[in-house]
Amino acid sequence: MIKYEHIAVLVAFTFFSGCAMLQKNPSILKPEMVFVEGGTFLMGDLIDSTNTDALPLHEVTLNDFYIGKYEVTFQQYDEFAASQGKELPRNDNYGRGSRAAVYVNWHDAKAFCEHFGWRLPTENEWEYAAREGGKKRLFSGTNSPDSLSDYAITNEGDISFAYQTGTKRPNDLGIHDMSGNVYEWIGAYYQFYENPDAWHDLEKSSIRIIRGGSFRDGTPMAKVYWRVGVLADIQDYDIGFRCAISQEELNKNGVFNGLLRFRNKQP
Repeated sequence: MIKYEHIAVLVAFTFFSGCAMLQKNPSILKPEMVFVEGGTFLMGDLIDSTNTDALPLHEVTLNDFYIGKYEVTFQQYDEFAASQGKELPRNDNYGRGSRAAVYVNWHDAKAFCEHFGWRLPTENEWEYAAREGGKKRLFSGTNSPDSLSDYAITNEGDISFAYQTGTKRPNDLGIHDMSGNVYEWIGAYYQFYENPDAWHDLEKSSIRIIRGGSFRDGTPMAKVYWRVGVLADIQDYDIGFRCAISQEELNKNGVFNGLLRFRNKQP
């Protein structure tokens, strides 16, 4: 009987020791996530109907997912980069801390999200969350350019660099800065809205999408449907990111992620 107890203890120790090793530096500050209930919405330039890159309108259905409450900060990214032996991104002498992390290319943003078992948001998820669950919205949080400054940092203010996250009002889902402050990297997307089933091949193409506008741009780029194409390797002073993960992906990972990261199947 003692022999079997020893075996059981050894197996348990080995299992949980392995789990600890797989956590990949669990002390790294983890971004806060917001739950977004899935649904069906019309994606694209729903209000102006003039931006050809965001037309035609097309129906999209999403399952429940989670997305970052804030853009990833320098503090969060710096801890990750240091743990991986990566060079820290520039800050242009504006400080680091709770400022939105910039000068991070698409590949490194993706690696940060994957560290926590997450990924970059799909373009559909990003717009749905920015529009507060697919509502008819021009900007994230408001339809009025007159009140945009309550929700977004754009070039109409006096800030000329990536600012601290969460200083403006959140949208109705409690998500901050989806319009303004810094552009955000998108993961999966399809280039042409005429053919939403033709997902862009991220392995063969270096073209990526950024969303949300930034502190150096005016109100048009802060609109929730506005799309900008850039190269995946670019590192710029107004491009940052946030992470996402679907409830389906969490459930699929099941007990494994429950032990390591997603207790009660939450991020």
